[in-house]
Amino acid sequence: MNTQNQPCGTILWESKRTKNWADNWIAKLRDDQRKANADMALIVSNALPRSVHTFDHVDGIWVTETRCAIPVAIALRQSLIEIAAARQAGEGQQTKMELVYRYLTGPRFRQRIEAIVEKFSEMQSDLDKERKAMTRVWAKREAQIRGVIEATAGMYGDLQGIAGKALEEIDSIALPMIEDRTGTEDDELAA
Repeated sequence: MNTQNQPCGTILWESKRTKNWADNWIAKLRDDQRKANADMALIVSNALPRSVHTFDHVDGIWVTETRCAIPVAIALRQSLIEIAAARQAGEGQQTKMELVYRYLTGPRFRQRIEAIVEKFSEMQSDLDKERKAMTRVWAKREAQIRGVIEATAGMYGDLQGIAGKALEEIDSIALPMIEDRTGTEDDELAA
C-alpha cells in the first residue's frame, strides 16, 4: 500500500528455519509466485545458498538471512510503490498497444515464459532419458532376434545335413546362387 492506501503490488514471503539450504526451494517458490500472481517473492532463511552472504536475487527470487529481512522488505516495498506510481501516472492514456507493451515488459509475462521454458526443458530431458532407455531395449531385442535367427538357421542346416536334398531350401535363410556370366547356374554346380 502506498500513502493513499492503494495496493501497489504483492510480495510473497516464505520463511525457513533450518540449518541447511535446499536449492529446490527457489523453483517451488517461483511456482507459488506464479500461482499467487505475486510481483516479487522472498525467502527468509537461517541457511543461505553458498553464493549468498546476507541477501541476493537468485533465479528471480529474493533470498535473505533473517537479520536482513526487514531492510530487504522495505527496499522491495519501496520499489513496488515507485513502479505503481509510474504505472498510475500513465493510466488513462494507454492504448491497447501500450497495455500489451506493459504486459510484455512486466513480471507476469516473464514468469509465464520462464514456466514454459522450464517445462520444455523438463520434456527434453525426459525425452533424452527415454531415447537412451529405448536404445538399450532395442539393442537387447536386436541381439535376441539375431540369436533366434542364427539358431534357427543352424538347426535347419543340421537337419539338411541329415536329410540331404529331401529337405527343401528356405529362401530367407538360403545362400544366394552366384551366377556365372558365361554359363548358367547348372554349369556352376557341375563344375
